[in-house]
Amino acid sequence: MGVKLYYTTVTASREVKSQQAEVMRILESKNIVFEMIDISVGNEVREEMRSKAGNPSAVPPQIFNDDQYCGDYQSFSAAVEEDKVLKFLKMA
Repeated sequence: MGVKLYYTTVTASREVKSQQAEVMRILESKNIVFEMIDISVGNEVREEMRSKAGNPSAVPPQIFNDDQYCGDYQSFSAAVEEDKVLKFLKMA
């Protein structure tokens, strides 16, 4: 069982870059171990992320606990605001 963060190393979007960095920073600050999966390595990885998220146009960052979809940046950010990160990550 583990948290997986789908992200990309190839993006022109400053918003995506800052969202990914914020998710990583928050997970690290809470000592949550997570696996990073780079969707830029191939279309099949991006399609896997979108399929598992149930959204054909999903963009990173997308967060999962194993294969269970937790949510995107907006829902993660809301969980941080409400101090419910562990619940969001399906760890509590």
